[in-house]
Amino acid sequence: MCGFAGIVDLAARVGDPLATLAAMARTLVHRGPDDEGVSFDAALRTGLAFRRLAILDLSPAGHQPMRSASGRYEIAFNGEVYNHAALREELGASGDQRRRDPRSAHGADHGSDHGSDHGKAAATPHQHAPAFRGHSDTEVMLAACEAWGVEEAIGRFTGMFAFALLDRAERALWLVRDRFGVKPLVFGLTHGHAAPSGDFTIPRGATLAFGSEIKALRAVPGMQLSVDRGALTLFMRHGYVPGPLSIHPEVRKLRPGHLLRIDLARGTVTERCWWHSRDIARRGHADPFAGDDRDAIDAVDHALMESVRLRMVADVPLGAFLSGGIDSTALVAAMQAQSSRPVRTFTIGFGPREFDEAPYARAIAAHLGTDHTEVYVSGEEALATVPTLADIWDEPFADSSQIPTLLVSGIARRAVTVSLSGDGGDELFGGYYRYTWAREVAARARTLPAPARAAIAALLRATPRRLLNTVGRALARVLPARYAMDRAGDRAHKLAGLLADDDPWTIYLRLLAIVPDAPALVIGGHAPVTALTDPAQLAGELALETRMMQADIASYLVDDILVKVDRASMAHSLEAREPLLDHHLAELAFRLPLHLKIRGGERKWVLRQVLARRVPRALFERPKMGFGVPLAEWLRGPLRDWAESLLAEDRLRRAGFVDPAAARAIWSRTLDPRAASSGYEAWNLLMFESWRARWGH
Repeated sequence: MCGFAGIVDLAARVGDPLATLAAMARTLVHRGPDDEGVSFDAALRTGLAFRRLAILDLSPAGHQPMRSASGRYEIAFNGEVYNHAALREELGASGDQRRRDPRSAHGADHGSDHGSDHGKAAATPHQHAPAFRGHSDTEVMLAACEAWGVEEAIGRFTGMFAFALLDRAERALWLVRDRFGVKPLVFGLTHGHAAPSGDFTIPRGATLAFGSEIKALRAVPGMQLSVDRGALTLFMRHGYVPGPLSIHPEVRKLRPGHLLRIDLARGTVTERCWWHSRDIARRGHADPFAGDDRDAIDAVDHALMESVRLRMVADVPLGAFLSGGIDSTALVAAMQAQSSRPVRTFTIGFGPREFDEAPYARAIAAHLGTDHTEVYVSGEEALATVPTLADIWDEPFADSSQIPTLLVSGIARRAVTVSLSGDGGDELFGGYYRYTWAREVAARARTLPAPARAAIAALLRATPRRLLNTVGRALARVLPARYAMDRAGDRAHKLAGLLADDDPWTIYLRLLAIVPDAPALVIGGHAPVTALTDPAQLAGELALETRMMQADIASYLVDDILVKVDRASMAHSLEAREPLLDHHLAELAFRLPLHLKIRGGERKWVLRQVLARRVPRALFERPKMGFGVPLAEWLRGPLRDWAESLLAEDRLRRAGFVDPAAARAIWSRTLDPRAASSGYEAWNLLMFESWRARWGH
């Protein structure tokens, strides 16, 4: 796990490329505290910068940027390719490296249409097996690119990765991002040029810069970053900026499962999709799992165990985040089943009772026999992280669970360098409430006349959240877990806003919106098309629940959940690994019929059956909890002065980004206990304003 950056300076606008690359690397030292490397090819006007967090092969043989044995390729790579040992064996098994179909094993993606021969190694009758210098996955990647070509090689990689690969033979640079977008990769243009998505030509006089985080691009001379009001509108709506947009029009995110090929002779940039969640959803529908319930449970169990096994390989101490929920418990149980010693697990106790998962995690850890670390964090400790958020997430980001994620990452880093995380289980196995709510709310709305719906909504809004939360906790003690829910008050108030609609997809989109009328909040605001609203990005012909899961993978998972975990863990130089996002497991999940995911109102049915093989149901059958914080209470209490200064009407008016009257109305509702605000709308505003204060926009 590392950080990298680089430049394509065809116009020779960067006076001292090596100094610039070193400056870019320094902005990413938190991602890689162990080593630094820079290189610049003067003939190709292209350079790479790297910061290393040593995980595999701690010796100097793992240093980057790393060149291939022939010298053709040079790579800067962030992530892990977990099947590198199998690939290494295959690469060394025969002198003729092209005797097999390169899509036949080790993560090949059937059905992809690359449409190009770029990046393929020259086919020779007898290629020599590579001579490996160390045992890192990085040199296996280079050897794979030499043997099979870039696009065929990445189809074989199982793991999380973002990398820049310089191909001196073809005078090309490749930027590649993994299937789910676990690892970040952004690129931008200097001198005020907007960075488009898709194919483009580097403008005359501009430098193309890229890196793991936007802050690295700020170190490039001529990088002039402004605020994209369309991206800001989407941020206010969702609490994150959906890719490929960034908060800056000059910067774009490379989409998951996409690559850029930059022709360094012509300055042309070609974007291609090499893997897409839409396609695996369609393939799963076309080739459904044929077995019975037990067969499905066995298949998921086997795939999970194999994914966890691959992700337990490291040359440094390793552990796991454990919340006591289904996903983290399933992966920790799989870890412990394959470990000869107690697995290190980490959790935090945090805030009021409705936010505290520590007792559940403690019980799971005791049953599994893990080496468990539990730390209770005070409100003061949590609040102390708030001033650091805008620096860590260097574009506006407002998922308030960033705070406990940041804290638990710091706790884990005291003992380990790698921690497994349960991200992805909800999207693959139907874990979110919205997967059952959207259809059910729409159906019930159709049976009620508009006045009745309005009356019910008004009643829900008038009932204090805290009262409903208390009632919900009481009911959770007597109701089956499938009917109980955490923070019932928050969800009831959300429901009040849905009763006006009777279309399930519209209800789904409203469930994802924190500020539904975001264009009215942003001055000059508009909402660009995203993966949630672009039919080309969605498997629109499939069942509603499958469509929602696939849409969440293409949007919420990559741009919220994975951004949260990546930045929080990397801020502490901790590598987070996501076993549930193994693409083999994902493809199996999309082949499973819906009744194996959602059955009788019970979400993640098949994953629960897998978990029940190792953990008593009484320990994990409980309402789903988010990793939340008492946001509204903080904003009305210890954070009030900080928030008031950021949302002062004259300050907002001078900036000209958000409508002062609309912003102050949101703030007034947050301060009024009778309005029962969750605080999320205000948090979006505050995260933008604190980001703007930090970065000078």
